[in-house]
Amino acid sequence: MDEAEAGFPAYRAARCTSVAELDGAVTGCRACPRLVAWREEVAVVRRAAFRDEEYWARPVPGFGPADAPLAVVGLAPAAHGGNRTGRMFTGDDAGDFLFAALYAAGLASQPTATGRGDGLELYGVRITAPVHCAPPENRPTPAERDTCRPWLAAELALLAPGLRAVVVLGAFGWQALWPVLAAAGWRLPRPRPAFRHGGLVTLPGGDGRGPLHVLGCYHPSRRNTFTGRLTAPMLTEVLERGARLARGAG
Repeated sequence: MDEAEAGFPAYRAARCTSVAELDGAVTGCRACPRLVAWREEVAVVRRAAFRDEEYWARPVPGFGPADAPLAVVGLAPAAHGGNRTGRMFTGDDAGDFLFAALYAAGLASQPTATGRGDGLELYGVRITAPVHCAPPENRPTPAERDTCRPWLAAELALLAPGLRAVVVLGAFGWQALWPVLAAAGWRLPRPRPAFRHGGLVTLPGGDGRGPLHVLGCYHPSRRNTFTGRLTAPMLTEVLERGARLARGAG
């Protein structure tokens, strides 16, 4: 691996002074050879339903306002979802489930998301992930997760002055988030809390930032939603709770 490419996230992310600058920088990352090869291969082979579309095939930046008090953290873009559309959780079943719940919670302008030009707006919430490239079988390696970590750490640090709550979708995101929060300046509990749906951990504030409420939620994957492990009311309830905490309403 080229050393300059491998070190790009750590070098570049820390130097971004705005969320917009960070979003632009992350799209040029080529630090993980396996992920670069996969995202670009998928864009060439394509799925039959999308054979006439031009895939994004780059790292997918976060989506939502730069002053959002609530963040939603997933896992990684889907090969034919975010990797195709260029927007987090857009263009796949998990995204359809999530955006419908965001709309029901009053956090989105519409219940559907099809692409970057669909007019969708988020209200007070920003969606991001610990890994910004689509991984094979939706499974990034620990090394890929760690290489990508500076992007999310920088994003949360830039959001920190107004960030009050984070909803974490799934155990992978939950485990990946704690070292990211530490890197972004929050003090973590010991031992680190185990993931559970509806679980709440509150990190103390300090250094010009308020406390941060971290909520666990099952990931809206096909497996979870088709089996009923995660229902639309369950997801909406967690998002509504996150929004209340973000507003200081408890």
